[in-house]
Amino acid sequence: MPDVDELLALAVDLARRAGQMLLDQAPDRAADVGTKSSRTDMVTAVDRASEKLIVDALATARPEDGVLGEEGSHRSGTTGIRWIVDPLDGTTNYLYGIPQFSVSIAVEIDGEVELGVVCHPSVRELFVARRGEGATCNGRPITVSDKEDLTTALIGTGFAYDPQRRGEQARWLEHVLPSVRDVRRAGAASIDLCWVACGRLDGFYEAGLAPWDVAAGALIASEAGAATTAFDGGAVRPGSVVVATPAIEPGLRRLLAEAGAKAE
Repeated sequence: MPDVDELLALAVDLARRAGQMLLDQAPDRAADVGTKSSRTDMVTAVDRASEKLIVDALATARPEDGVLGEEGSHRSGTTGIRWIVDPLDGTTNYLYGIPQFSVSIAVEIDGEVELGVVCHPSVRELFVARRGEGATCNGRPITVSDKEDLTTALIGTGFAYDPQRRGEQARWLEHVLPSVRDVRRAGAASIDLCWVACGRLDGFYEAGLAPWDVAAGALIASEAGAATTAFDGGAVRPGSVVVATPAIEPGLRRLLAEAGAKAE
């Protein structure tokens, strides 16, 4: 069996180092900006440098582990361990100088995410979870809010890069917004999930997310007491995520169903 404490220590170290790189490179953040899936889906030299820092370190420390990174890093591995890396979640925020961006690292063992680390460097917050052992922020235990009434709940969401999909999601929002206290769109799913975990949001939903967007944050939220499901109530999966306090999660999913929300 792998030494999970050792894996967690490495994940924390890499997330912190990459987070510091993001802060250090912020003055040059507009350099070498490209696009990926659409004109609004941006990638920067800093995204790539952050991923390289993490992947290079893993190649030295854990050369036989698998890796899946947002910016193209992929290695199958032979140990049953896979590192799922988002080197800069919230690239648009980063480019505009909005301090809502993170480094997200999850460790999957035999197909199940066992460790999650999300570093929010702008505010010096480090969220960590280990399956079955709860979640922390800067070493202190965190729990979801005690919200039971959906009508007074603060809900987070996000939007896809594809224009047609954005239009659909706007229609979902039109149905959800009148039924809750308010809605926030911070622009980094990993941070949204951690905010549910520590009670800053009562719930969060989004479709079309990739594995690196949710792997760490969903575990952190779950370990903090959140109900984490797909739009259809099944197991949470990258393209379909609903995370909320247990009392309001069924109602939030019901609103999404009424709005015709579908996963990608």
